[in-house]
Amino acid sequence: MINWTRVRELEDDIGVEDIEEIVEMFFDEVEEVINGLRRGNIGRDLEADMHSLKGSALNLGFDRLGRLCSDGEKLAANGQDKYVPVSQILSVYDASKIELLGQLAAA
Repeated sequence: MINWTRVRELEDDIGVEDIEEIVEMFFDEVEEVINGLRRGNIGRDLEADMHSLKGSALNLGFDRLGRLCSDGEKLAANGQDKYVPVSQILSVYDASKIELLGQLAAA
């Protein structure tokens, strides 16, 4: 679910002591989109939402989420919003967030 190699690369690049700040910025950035999806704000610009989530997810190593959002972006681009796996995206996001925060707290 999480690409730990990517997380370690970030730690190497910015320092272990600063990774929590990057993670916090990541969650601040994506929570608005995630919360919109939770409220059912689907269709306003789902393609852009999927693109944004994809980029943020892959930057932090949320590989599974990134792949789901990439697939969702393609579907939305083709006018197939109803096939975007929003509930799965939300579930994977929640699980990834819990896993990442748990690992960072344990480190």
